[in-house]
Amino acid sequence: MASDDTPPETPDPGTVRPGGRTARVRAAVLDAAGDALAEGGFAGLDLSEVARRAGVGKTTVYRRWGSTTALVADLLADMAEQSSPRTDTGALLDDLRANAHLVRTTLTDPRQGPLFRAVIAAATCDERTAHALHRFYEIRVAEWAPCVELAVQRGELPPDTDPHEVVRAVSAPLYHRFLLSGAPLDEEAAERAARAAAAAARAGAYRTTPGARCAIIEA
Repeated sequence: MASDDTPPETPDPGTVRPGGRTARVRAAVLDAAGDALAEGGFAGLDLSEVARRAGVGKTTVYRRWGSTTALVADLLADMAEQSSPRTDTGALLDDLRANAHLVRTTLTDPRQGPLFRAVIAAATCDERTAHALHRFYEIRVAEWAPCVELAVQRGELPPDTDPHEVVRAVSAPLYHRFLLSGAPLDEEAAERAARAAAAAARAGAYRTTPGARCAIIEA
């Protein structure tokens, strides 16, 4: 007979949201996995060690997740759900500032920063991790896209502005600093990213009509 702390198997970790004891076990395991990733990177992630950190049996972890990539996929799904909701200030620039501040705060957090760095590194060589990371990012972009849609409705932006591209334009330079350039990821960088994305959007750089974009480039 299975022990009480052993949750049922799921076909795809992260697609089922259990409740009760199963939810507590999942939360403990994902928290432990996040700590392990932040401390040792993806290469040092071990299911047995995660089970020990979480205070659950190894069988529980192996049966539910089965592999480190499946565990990371579930961790990213949980992170996407737990992330702070978007801010709606009633003004495009202030909304994009809030988004830039959230991205910067996450990437410079002592735990979250190393965790993201480990996951991004793993995604470069593991397809399942890459898929989970892409899904995480698109969920967060979709969460903030309505800010741009509302700006279009208020007349702040051209009517055919792509909301997702505007939100991506805010975080892209921050991730570049985080991963590639080594430049300071400070509040000035976040402010600049928000202002640049807002200015480009107002100028029509993210319009979905090809002719409109060409006209902007030629101008």
